[in-house]
Amino acid sequence: MPDRETLKQEVCRAIEARRDRIIGVGEAIMDSAELGFKEFRTADRVRELLAEAQLPCQDKLAITGVKAVLRGREPGPTVALMGELDALLLPEHPRANPETGAAHACGHNAQIAGLMGSALGLSAAGIAEHLAGNIVFLAVPAEEYVEIGYRASLVKSRKTSFLTGKQELIKLGCFDDVDMAIMIHASSPEFIDGKIGVTSSLNGFLAKNIRFLGKAAHAGAAPEQGINALHAATLALAAINAQRETFRDEDCIRVHPIVTKGGDLVNIVPAEVCLETYVRGKNWPAIRDAAQKVDRAARGAAVAMGCRVEIETVPGNLPLLNDPNLAALFRQNAEPMFGENSYKQYPHGGGSTDAGDLSHLMPVLHPMMTGARGNVHSTDWHIADPDSGYLAPAKALAMMAVDLLSDGAARAREILSKHRPVMTKQEYLQTQQSVFHTEQFDGTRC
Repeated sequence: MPDRETLKQEVCRAIEARRDRIIGVGEAIMDSAELGFKEFRTADRVRELLAEAQLPCQDKLAITGVKAVLRGREPGPTVALMGELDALLLPEHPRANPETGAAHACGHNAQIAGLMGSALGLSAAGIAEHLAGNIVFLAVPAEEYVEIGYRASLVKSRKTSFLTGKQELIKLGCFDDVDMAIMIHASSPEFIDGKIGVTSSLNGFLAKNIRFLGKAAHAGAAPEQGINALHAATLALAAINAQRETFRDEDCIRVHPIVTKGGDLVNIVPAEVCLETYVRGKNWPAIRDAAQKVDRAARGAAVAMGCRVEIETVPGNLPLLNDPNLAALFRQNAEPMFGENSYKQYPHGGGSTDAGDLSHLMPVLHPMMTGARGNVHSTDWHIADPDSGYLAPAKALAMMAVDLLSDGAARAREILSKHRPVMTKQEYLQTQQSVFHTEQFDGTRC
């Protein structure tokens, strides 16, 4: 039987032999970006590539998700390799979808290329004959938390239960047969100090739509007959800002509201004004505390102006908890590709991902790897180095899977023995479902 290092060399050669195909997929997805729960063409590409790898798949999971399994020769743990299908809404990006404004300004196109590259390489190299356990390839929809109104409508119409892909897949049981999960996020020198790295953790969040309802009137002739909802929203924004000094530094609270509707016509007193915001934090109690202060600010503004306010709260992501043992394994496999001292261990970060939800149930790793240039979520973002952006993630994912499941899956079993889940699946679902709440508050009665 070949040893582990020989198996890893074989799978890397198989990936390298498919270099043009893998890069072509990443670039094609870059030019056909789709928003969350709408990634139908991207899912088609995934199915096509899995067919090339001779891997039967399940599709239409959480609307667009795709899952395939490479089964080892012996029973053992199951490792999920993941990539995300969706893009951001960024119509100014030079490679944005001209019809929808969607653009891959976060590197999910590279995630799918890397995921499919690992599937092609592992299958072609015949690695399964030497593994104990299974490798799941999972293309996940809707990680980017955009179009909140649209996604809330999916929940209300019972087409989904949650607003992001991994949350929905957890609910549907698509991770019930998975013991640990790994993905690699593309990054750039403008975003990280180093070529590869892992954060200890990331923020979680919940999201709010806040709608102030006043009374319309002629803004010039009879403003006294109106109730200005825009002034109420402005007061709420000021009150939220005034709360910032009450947020503890160690909780890493981030509240960043925007105005999504500021009125209808300039000569009409605004009768309906809408805000949208995340409330992010390092831990769930801190998020809840900050969210209550945001609600209080909205109610106070409604009282001040004598209007009504509707506060809709929906679940975002739980904080990400990267597994340190998986991180060590990632470093062993990725650092040789990028050179000595290319790996960085980063402190807690203020961003969020729905991989955080999964990390409360099982060991999860969500590292970063350069290959892109530009600022993430910006118009200059693109994969500048195809070898680092597309091929290196494919090789790292495949090699980690070999490390985990070769030698009777000794490494995977060791990691699982050291891991203590934060919550059960049922506890997780109850936690997230409890966030859904809509409050109608009438400031005229105070």
